[in-house]
Amino acid sequence: MEVTTSRQNRLFIVLAGFFLTNALIAEFVGVKIFSLEGTLGIAPFEWHLLGVGGNLNFTAGVLLWPFVFILTDVINEYFGVRGVRLISWIAVAFICYAFLAAYVSIGLTPAGFWVEANKGLGVPDIQNAYAQIFGQGLWTIGGSVLAFLIGQMVDVLVFHRIRRVTGQQMIWLRATASTAVSQLLDSFVVLYVAFVLGPQHWPIPQFLAVGTVNYIYKMLAAILLIPLLYVAHRAIDRYLGHREAERLRAAAAAD
Repeated sequence: MEVTTSRQNRLFIVLAGFFLTNALIAEFVGVKIFSLEGTLGIAPFEWHLLGVGGNLNFTAGVLLWPFVFILTDVINEYFGVRGVRLISWIAVAFICYAFLAAYVSIGLTPAGFWVEANKGLGVPDIQNAYAQIFGQGLWTIGGSVLAFLIGQMVDVLVFHRIRRVTGQQMIWLRATASTAVSQLLDSFVVLYVAFVLGPQHWPIPQFLAVGTVNYIYKMLAAILLIPLLYVAHRAIDRYLGHREAERLRAAAAAD
């Protein structure tokens, strides 16, 4: 079949698979809040902004989202606006489907032996623990999905605007700049929907302070991952061959 024998098609399938896998995992592991200082074994860093203070605590999802945006830029480079939009809408549909499946599974009556067995493992209420881990609030889910979709659409537009000016050069510039704008929106939209409009009703200073800290972390992660972006481009060019890689880039730029 052409779908599986064409290197171009196989490349898109692999990139889309990594993209969807990272997006789905990030949504589910994001329920955990971790201490960056504790993880690195360093003294707590006390930040203060807009009258709000705290430590460097983030959702575990921030470990994976930078890879999602790198994959966005790679897909954009070789498959253009339509490629990114297609995989972004598929990701949203899959995320919604995954959360629906999670809510259905939470509603199933737990087997007695499963509950008792986990009590012996130090989990007194495994059903409640399961619900807490997989049953994120609707405000959080809605904010995350909306922020993701807005971030993706903005990312692809900024990427292409810069590409028209730089051509095939300065990959780092269009990748970093598009991520800077898209992550700015992503960082604040998800917090606004989940915690300002949601039941917790965060005050605006807290919303702005936490969003700013999260944004700074995401941008630092994006900058640190720039070498990985170049590694991915070289690997893809080697896989496709120089002529085919250039053809795809030209078609993507004209998309």
